[in-house]
Parts: sequence; structure tokens; C-alpha cells
Amino acid sequence: MRFIKMHGIGNDYVYVDCVRQPVPADPAALARQVSDRHFGIGGDGLILVCPSDKGDARMRMFNADGSESEMCGNGVRCVAKLVYDHGIARKPRLAIETGRGVLTLDLHIKAGVVNGVTVDMGEPILDGASIPTTLTGTPPTEVPLESPLGVLLATCVSMGNPHAVIFVDEITDALVHQAGPVLERHPAFPRRANIEFVKVLSRSAFQMRVWERGSGETLACGTGACAVAVAGAITHRLDRACEGRLLGGNLQLEWSRETNHVLMTGPATEVFVGEWTG
Repeated sequence: MRFIKMHGIGNDYVYVDCVRQPVPADPAALARQVSDRHFGIGGDGLILVCPSDKGDARMRMFNADGSESEMCGNGVRCVAKLVYDHGIARKPRLAIETGRGVLTLDLHIKAGVVNGVTVDMGEPILDGASIPTTLTGTPPTEVPLESPLGVLLATCVSMGNPHAVIFVDEITDALVHQAGPVLERHPAFPRRANIEFVKVLSRSAFQMRVWERGSGETLACGTGACAVAVAGAITHRLDRACEGRLLGGNLQLEWSRETNHVLMTGPATEVFVGEWTG
């Protein structure tokens, strides 16, 4: 199986072009194998680029534990780069089918290759039952949750996948690695949740770390950064246009007043191409 290793600001996945080769028989098992950083290729998961009758390609995304997720913001930017750079569709604007619908992506092309992408992530989902969470509110805003480090206040948003955003004075390893995995599986989140710990730097910038559902801490989470931008605006901490500063790099975010859509702009990088014989 031919694969391409790619990352979006350090959020790295193994990508498989399933337009030109068969879909793996067991993607969940394959995701667990290839994601292993010691015995596999190494990555936060597996992303399949498949044919689509709704867009230029379809993205299927599997976490490192084999669970399939609805959406990955950093991943979809890399899908767009793969689709363009590898000749599946040589268009400056692409439509990619995802678990949350068909998204529009505008490509930033330099010297014939994609080095950045602006993704229209659609409208944030704020209804608690649709996020999904059993917490009340539209959205649930600064709701207290019990954690190993005491009560933390969470604001919940879905960008096609569930997020719990927690604003803190300082982001610590203990928050991420002790509270993160417990809150991911908190009973309030029937499909688990991605947990963002956020320090607001100014009205136009924030720092974040994320404990991702099914993968643990990652260097970046695009949907998580979008959820933070929305939660920050709702709680009056952030302007609707802001910069997210993640461990792997920065993303530009805007929650449009005109369309109510969230726009995310960031890089997409190809690392290497290989053959998987496992």
C-alpha cells in the first residue's frame, strides 16, 4: 500500500490515496498499526482520500486508537494538498466530502504546489443535544465539570465533532494529561469529546493545548482551534477574528458575522511517501 505522510502544524497523519488504490479492508486496525510511533509509521491517525459523488474527494479519518471521527481541520487541509499536488483535481477551490458534510477549501498555491489552505468549516453546532452533550445550554457555557484537578468550567461547541473548551490562567501538563483523558470520557459526552485548555493572550490571540478524543495530546487540532474561537467570542474573551497558537504552529480563524461560518487558514505539509508492507 502506497502512503503519504503529511502534517498540518504538527498534527500528523498517514494518508492513503484510495482513488487510485483499493480502500483497506480494515481501516480501524490499519490506523492502530500505522499510527504506532515505534512499530509503525507514526502519526495521530489514518486518513483515507476516497472517491466522492458529492465533491472532488471524500475524507475518512481514523484516530490512533482506530475509532473513526467525523472531522479533522488540519487533516482536511492536507487532503486538499494531496488532491491538488497529486493530480486528483487540479483546481484552486475544492469541495471535500467529510463526516460533517461537503466543505469548500480555497488553496494557496506557490510554484505549482499547495502550501496553505483556507477552509470554510461551516456553522458551529451549539445545540447541546447535537454536539452531543447532556450539559444544558445553547451552547453549554462555562458549565462546571468535576476533574482530577477539581472543578473546571467548560464551554461546549461542535465543529462536526464535539469539543469542550476550558479557559485557564496557565496551561499545565497536569491539566492536559490528568484532566484531559478523564474529561474526554466524562459521562456528559456520550460520544466522548476533544478537550481544549486555553490561555487568552489578547482579544485577538490565544494559546491552546488539546487532548484529542482517541489520540491523546497532539501538537494541533484544527477543529479544536475553531471551537475555541467560537467559545471565546461567546464568552466575550476573543474577537471573532483571532489567531490560535498551538504547539505545532499558528492558525488564523474568523467566525463570520455575515454567514455564521468559521473560516480557518493554515499550512499543509507533505513529509514523505512510502510503501506499507505490514
